[in-house]
Amino acid sequence: MSEQGKPEQGNELGKGQPVGSTSERRPPVMADVARVAGVSHQTVSRVLNDHLNVRAETRIRVLAAIDQLGYRRNFVARALVTRHSRRLGVVSFDTTLYGPASTVYSIEQAARAAGYFVSIVSLRTIDRAGVRDALDYLADQGVDGIVVVAPQRSAAQALDDLPAGMPVVAVEGGHAGDVSVVSVDQVAGARLATEHLLDLGHDTVWHVSGPSDWLEAEGRIAGWRDVLTAAGRPVPEPLDGDWSPRSGYVAGRRLAAMAGDVTAVFVANDQMALGVLRALTEEGIRVPEQMSVVGFDDIPESEFFSPPLTTVRQDFGAVGRCSIEVLLRQIEADGPLARERHVVPAEFVARASASRRPDGAVRN
Repeated sequence: MSEQGKPEQGNELGKGQPVGSTSERRPPVMADVARVAGVSHQTVSRVLNDHLNVRAETRIRVLAAIDQLGYRRNFVARALVTRHSRRLGVVSFDTTLYGPASTVYSIEQAARAAGYFVSIVSLRTIDRAGVRDALDYLADQGVDGIVVVAPQRSAAQALDDLPAGMPVVAVEGGHAGDVSVVSVDQVAGARLATEHLLDLGHDTVWHVSGPSDWLEAEGRIAGWRDVLTAAGRPVPEPLDGDWSPRSGYVAGRRLAAMAGDVTAVFVANDQMALGVLRALTEEGIRVPEQMSVVGFDDIPESEFFSPPLTTVRQDFGAVGRCSIEVLLRQIEADGPLARERHVVPAEFVARASASRRPDGAVRN
């Protein structure tokens, strides 16, 4: 019976013309599914589009026919009708790093949950020309919208050159161009880390920073400095890092040489914090008894560092879901695209690498 209650022409599942003969000649089409399931072409379409006005038993029969035939939807034909490809583009930089890699993964998962496929362009270096070429490439592929993971200032500036009419969302893009932005509250996260160390009685907090051209590193420096300044504490010159454990190790050697004067350090990411911990251990500096260490990111290995690392967690899942929600609103908008700004809170995670200021430490 059809959804209108009238008998439909067709075969019961598994009866009539052998299915194999169709699949040998050509890939199965929607009409084949309708014939095998004994329903109309329109009913198959309703099932594929999750229409509510389909009886449960009919839906089961259609899905069984789809599985039996190995039917795959023709998204190219669908795109010609709907003018939507159900495909999104993602532009990212250096997905070997935990933050960008986790961000791209969360975006892809959120897009798939919304029924979209994802095309990813990963750039070795970020510059205006490279980002523009990536955006043009994805636009030429017919994507419905693009998410740009823009952690560097140069990437954010490149968003001034967008393909005409293309919905775009920037992740960690600062105040880039006239586009919507989704970001983690880097400043507030750094404040939480610094305030925690001051609350433990440390007179000031040193900082191992990320690369100067990264917006995330800039936000973490700003939060750290704001807390020290507001508390009337000395603001040491940051020790430069590049996100790598090796750069943290080099900074840790410098910090170890100042043990006694330095009792607390906020490190701009967990991988550099790992290098700091290694250097302090090699120099005989006990953590947290002689020096407290706090990181940022909460990578999966952080709780297994020695000692387990106190850190600040970024909710990459929330970033991915929010960026896709914003992008889909833009895709579905009839008029001019409204610019949105969303900030995802950071979460402080207390573990064993930070404790009260050691007695006898030099006060500043």
